[in-house]
Amino acid sequence: MKRFSIAAIAGFSILCLSFTGDKTEKVDLHTIARIKNEGFNNSKVMETMYQMTDEIGPRLTGSNGMKNAEQWAKNRLKDWGLENVAIEPWGGFGKGWEVQKSYAALTAPFYQQLIGVPRAWTPGTNGVVSGNTVLVKIDSIPDMARYAGKLAGKIVVLQPATLENRISFSADARRMSDSELLKYALDPHLEDGIASTNMKASAPARVNMRPKIDSFLLSEGALGVFSGGRGTMGTVFTSNGASRAWDAKPVLPEMELGAESMNRLLRLMDAGKTVNVEMDTRTAFNTTDSIENNVVAEIPGTDPKLKSELVMLGAHLDSWHASTGATDNGAGSGVMMEAIRILKTLDIKPRRTIRLVLWSGEEQGLLGSRGYVKNHFADRTTMVLKPEHEKVSAYFNLDNGAGKLRGIHMQGNDEVRPILEAWLEPFHDLGAITASIRNTGSTDHISFDEVGIPGFQFIQDPLDYGTRTHHTNMDSYERLNGNDLMQASVIIASFVYHAAMRDEKLPRKALPVVKK
Repeated sequence: MKRFSIAAIAGFSILCLSFTGDKTEKVDLHTIARIKNEGFNNSKVMETMYQMTDEIGPRLTGSNGMKNAEQWAKNRLKDWGLENVAIEPWGGFGKGWEVQKSYAALTAPFYQQLIGVPRAWTPGTNGVVSGNTVLVKIDSIPDMARYAGKLAGKIVVLQPATLENRISFSADARRMSDSELLKYALDPHLEDGIASTNMKASAPARVNMRPKIDSFLLSEGALGVFSGGRGTMGTVFTSNGASRAWDAKPVLPEMELGAESMNRLLRLMDAGKTVNVEMDTRTAFNTTDSIENNVVAEIPGTDPKLKSELVMLGAHLDSWHASTGATDNGAGSGVMMEAIRILKTLDIKPRRTIRLVLWSGEEQGLLGSRGYVKNHFADRTTMVLKPEHEKVSAYFNLDNGAGKLRGIHMQGNDEVRPILEAWLEPFHDLGAITASIRNTGSTDHISFDEVGIPGFQFIQDPLDYGTRTHHTNMDSYERLNGNDLMQASVIIASFVYHAAMRDEKLPRKALPVVKK
């Protein structure tokens, strides 16, 4: 691992003053230097990532893997000296589920193992099942009549919506260019084609046929289902395949296949060949405990007037099941754990309390963070506020892969611009330069933003997140870049420190208005 040399640190604080209107934003360069030294020269982030991925494994919410991860995180945070460490329930979830065995193969016209992953919350095969394949394409209820009486004892291959068989001449991984960062920095209202709030409204409504298709295939006596086909070069994108609800209707065993495996089956069937396959999957449901949890830890505040206020940081600890969830979102959780470890190791005495939360249920709809926010701060459906709501200065989130930080999304809160830009300035040499007014969604800072608490997600280099690792069987330790994770840990530790030390909380947007 590359190590960085930090110059000797003077014995007094060095302050950088950034002008914010008629005030100055204080930036403590002395403490930043200490954070850099600890974060680059004594980092524990890759050790944390090894334990989380290779030792713990997949962390699907509701699985034993997730329970093990919660206990591991609690113990590790306690060992680092964090206080008020707890596994905190947030609410009901439904049935837990995990994979215990997964195998599929083409057996005729020749033998070849297929690349595939069971879809979440689908049952196992209860042993090896074997049968000829039949291609099924159902877009509407009348389409089902074509297959009535023809599926018993067969393995159904669902026609993919798209087929990926291209050769790519672009690199899987990339870093953000200066021009991209400049675009992020610009007001999106000035750009052609950016503001398009009517695009979704004008799109034709699509009826979700899968529950009806699932019931039909089961009633026809099919043995199992192959679906998917997204991803190239052995990459399989996985997803939810059935409901986790206690009263969910039964479905067939189902595996999502990689493009190479799916396309081979399609070509053989199209040529009129008899195609025989076998599958053997074992999945287990946890039907004894529907309550799920977040992991919480703190560095208590020390200022008599401000210690009841909070600066929060977090990331979702849960993952999908096809691999070990290194970039989604082990990296985010590992960086946030490292950021608070740095501050604790340096014996920082924050004025406000610093609280880390590692979420569960993010992949199923921000469930852990929304449950936490509802329990502690506000109900987003009614906007009835709890007393703790006014105590939160900010929440910082990380969940866009394992790339280094290039800036931060302001989430439409222009009042924080001079503050965040001042905090970014000492890290321009590390590539973090952009405070973007833009909103970004689909992760846990939204749970805070939607009840009027300043919630921020950092801008990251994409690397191969979208092309190779996001929700795939390739999301493993090998996709991590230690230098990038150290850089992110250092910057976030500094942001959290400065938010905890400033005289005032961060400015807030107006409270959302509940639509009636």
